[in-house]
Amino acid sequence: MKILIIGSGGREHALAWHLKQHNHQLFCSPGNPGMAQLGEIYPEGNLHQLKPDLTIVGPEAPLVAGIVDQFRQQNLKIVGPNQANAQLEASKTYSKRFMEQAGIPTARSQQTTTLDQAKQALKQFPLPVVIKADGLAAGKGVIIAHTQHEAEQAIQNLGPKLVIEEFLTGEEVSFIALCDGHNVLALEPTQDHKAVHDNDQGPNTGGMGAYCDSNILTSQQSTQILNEIIRPTVERTNFTGFLYAGIMMTQDGPKTLEFNVRLGDPETQALMHRMDSDFGEVLLAAAEGQLKNVKLNWKPEPSVAIVLAAHGYPGTVRTGDEIHGIDDVQNAVVYQAGTKMEDGKLVTAGGRVLAVTSSGPTLESAIANAYQSVSAIHFDGMHYRRDIAQKGLKRWM
Repeated sequence: MKILIIGSGGREHALAWHLKQHNHQLFCSPGNPGMAQLGEIYPEGNLHQLKPDLTIVGPEAPLVAGIVDQFRQQNLKIVGPNQANAQLEASKTYSKRFMEQAGIPTARSQQTTTLDQAKQALKQFPLPVVIKADGLAAGKGVIIAHTQHEAEQAIQNLGPKLVIEEFLTGEEVSFIALCDGHNVLALEPTQDHKAVHDNDQGPNTGGMGAYCDSNILTSQQSTQILNEIIRPTVERTNFTGFLYAGIMMTQDGPKTLEFNVRLGDPETQALMHRMDSDFGEVLLAAAEGQLKNVKLNWKPEPSVAIVLAAHGYPGTVRTGDEIHGIDDVQNAVVYQAGTKMEDGKLVTAGGRVLAVTSSGPTLESAIANAYQSVSAIHFDGMHYRRDIAQKGLKRWM
């Protein structure tokens, strides 16, 4: 199959890596140096002229801009939501109102449009309090404020269009389902690590690592999430593409932190490492509205993805540092994200540079394999978390 992958990050490299193993012909736009080894780089603009058999959209911005509607007008098969449904990610205010109207379990919140409203809303919530920018923020538009001063600073920095909501306690899970407008196919549960430093310290990032493991949720918990959160959303919207629910498993059951309308990054790196089906055929079925009887097969071994970030991330990042050691990695796949070729050398070109991803018969061995592979790689300013997937080890005890 002739497949176009739109995007240039680790998520898109992971998709390309998986699809290449099933002998699909790949075109990547704009792609990255890692993706260039797997398929043809295709220039941005007029992508429909390529006439692919299937198009997969990685990042949220093209979805919010309406690329799915444009491709469907050309009778081209594409995986993703239409522009109207992309609002579930594009606007936190829209998403929150949707959840409340649909009766989807979520945190108590208030939406604001002015700084005065935001200051008044703050009084309705105990500390810590969660403050979210309304629009797209590349995974960095959420601040958990532990003091009144932090909350007021967050309002100044992110506002005035905000969602201010109660802080939920529990374990966070990334629950992603592939949808064809009516039918829903759940992927394996994953867990992302948002904070930049170990023990969930420091500012939020786009994701510093993830792991994929069947033990993250029980079958009963997965069924509850499907029945209370995913299916009601699809039924009300005829949603197509990837519906990603960020879930907090609270004492009162699963509650929705946010919706995204695409695959997660770095969750996809861990997912593709475990997938044992031809995802290309599954995605084609989704694009054709034929998911009803489709099954996904998964390798039993858990997988772990560790993000190697550039100097300064998640703030202003330094670029142009040469990357060493990728070819020395033996027991993992290295997905590229913020990279470029410069004078014949692979150098850093963004905040999240690489995602080193490995598996093992147990979660403990998968973690060990991934970190062993990380030790082979170096670039100046490289930093990464050393506790990816550690929370999951207790489930294996």
